Amino acid sequence: MANGFGSLYVGASGLQSQQNALNVVANNLSNVNTKGYVRQQVFFTDTDYTTFANADISAQQLGLGVQIGDVIHARDQFLDKAYRSEAGRQAFYAASYDATSEIETQLQESYGEAFNESVMALYQAFSEFAKNPSDAVNQNLVMQKASLFVTRVDGVYEGMKTYQTTLNQKITDDVNRINELGRKIADLNLRIQRVEAPGVETAMDYRDERDLYVDELSKLASIECRETPDGVYKIDLEGTEFISYNKVYEMEMRRDAYTGFLTPYWPQLSEPSKEKYFNVFDEFNATAENRTDSGEVKALILARGNKYANYLDLEKIDDYVYSDTIANSAMLNGEAELDRFTHTIVTAINDLFCPNVAFGSVAQATAQDGSTVYLSENTLVLDSKNCAVGSDGQLPPQELFSRIGCERYTKATLEDGTTVYVYNEEDPLDTSKCYTINSLKINPALQEDESLIPHKTQNGSIAMDLAASLESIWDQATYTLNPSDNTPCTFTEFYTKMIGELGTRGSIYNSTAEGLTATVSTIDNNRTMVVGVSADEELTNMIKYQAAYNAASRYINVISSMIETLVNTMQ
Repeated sequence: MANGFGSLYVGASGLQSQQNALNVVANNLSNVNTKGYVRQQVFFTDTDYTTFANADISAQQLGLGVQIGDVIHARDQFLDKAYRSEAGRQAFYAASYDATSEIETQLQESYGEAFNESVMALYQAFSEFAKNPSDAVNQNLVMQKASLFVTRVDGVYEGMKTYQTTLNQKITDDVNRINELGRKIADLNLRIQRVEAPGVETAMDYRDERDLYVDELSKLASIECRETPDGVYKIDLEGTEFISYNKVYEMEMRRDAYTGFLTPYWPQLSEPSKEKYFNVFDEFNATAENRTDSGEVKALILARGNKYANYLDLEKIDDYVYSDTIANSAMLNGEAELDRFTHTIVTAINDLFCPNVAFGSVAQATAQDGSTVYLSENTLVLDSKNCAVGSDGQLPPQELFSRIGCERYTKATLEDGTTVYVYNEEDPLDTSKCYTINSLKINPALQEDESLIPHKTQNGSIAMDLAASLESIWDQATYTLNPSDNTPCTFTEFYTKMIGELGTRGSIYNSTAEGLTATVSTIDNNRTMVVGVSADEELTNMIKYQAAYNAASRYINVISSMIETLVNTMQ
């Protein structure tokens, strides 16, 4: 009888276990489309065995049935790590490609027309000017096309600056999201500990939610995630501790007073009162070789840069420094090359209209405002003997492009009464005194009277040599794009080379992003095979568990009938 009733317990364990297994299947099916859900798998184990008889001679055991040993929360940590690593790199290159595409859009679609059209229009204006510099129509054409060129180049440059502001807002949003994800993960760490501490159940829903947040975090920044024995995620972000148990070290941002650009930093490692900041992202350390090319935020900061660039950023640096710094930033490089292109054209034209020579000796002169001007052998002054003049015949001649911060020349009188026109050189410390896009304008004097354009010699003849030189500078292969450019080009080739370099850079970013997209998709598909819910597989399990439930039920009926027979026989 004892064995008979014990057999009932065996059958009951089968019923209970299969019913619980069916509940797990039902839960999987109800979450088949739930994002981030990890399927649950039932693992059956034997219930304890009862040993009886003489164990030294012929030990016998009686099984007590079946039980659910565990409901497995199936994840592959290696696939998780691979997915998060490649997803971060894909986000990096996708963001970089978007930045280069924006620059191409600005250059090719400025005001509805390709920017190059304004460059070619200026060239054609000087070609007409070369035919007859004294013709008012040709002078007017030069003024119109020069004004159009300045307007267009300013529009493109301002478009780039506006996009930098857009990137800055995106960086702000992403950093805020990173901090929010950190808080959520830290909170889930605490919840998981509370649920799993008694050792009775696994906090599966909390774990699924946490893993989903970690996946999203990996796309925004480079992370290293490790799980402690008690089920807590500890996460390092860009090599610095970000989450430890239920503690999150949030990033803060400092704002540049001039540009308004925000830079994330770690407050726990910084001393803001002493202006010492430990930046979160080392954007110029982003290489595939070191696997540091990861995370959208780093790509956005790198693309945006930390300032508004101009041609001065390409001056007095070698190829090595250029390749390690500004060349890696899409916006900074684009702005600097555009400004160098503009500066090269503008100064070449101005230097023909208003040629300079070295003074050649040491002297002291008095400026119009009474100040003293010291001249050295290398001081640049107007070549007053060989320069052309406008219709008024006055010196100094008028430059076509002016700076908002200063005049081209300072008139000074030497001790012997000779008048010299000292060239006000560009000041790298004051961009308003440089021929840079933000400081460029058409000479107001020429806008009022186009005939003041230098077009005749000082003896009154037409300056055909000057006109020919203005046309020929467009075909002189003496200009370079950046410090890495070792092949001089013409003005017309300059723009083509700039667009070509940008297109090549964008193509590399795009092809890399697409390749990584395929890699991420493959890894995710493999991961889904482990963690994803298959409706067909779950229905198969449901049939299996239902059949096992029915078998346990029939087993109980047989045992019950046997016991009933035994009881009736004993009466």
